[in-house]
Amino acid sequence: MTRKKRRKFTPEQKAQAVRIVLESGNPVRQVALEIDIPESSLSRWVSQAKVDGRQDPLGPLTSQERGELVQTRKELRRVRMERDFLKKAAAFFAREIS
Repeated sequence: MTRKKRRKFTPEQKAQAVRIVLESGNPVRQVALEIDIPESSLSRWVSQAKVDGRQDPLGPLTSQERGELVQTRKELRRVRMERDFLKKAAAFFAREIS
C-alpha cells in the first residue's frame, strides 16, 4: 500500500481555510471536504486560531508564545553548555596553578 505524499500549506492558505470555517459557520468536516484539506489538520488550525485570538494569560500558548518558548529553550541550552565549558576550564587551570 502506498502512502499519500504529505502536502505543505502556507500560512496564508491556513488562514484562509480557518476564515472560511469561522465565517461560514459550516462544520469543519464539510469545509475540509470542499477545499480538499485533511479534516484533522483544519480542525487543529481552527483550534489554534481560536487560542491565538484570546487574551487569556492563563490559557493555552498562542503561536507567538510557543515560538518564543522554543527560542528561549534553545538559548538556555546554549548558555548551559557555555557555563559547563567555563566551569571545566576554570577547574583545569586551577589544577595547573596548584
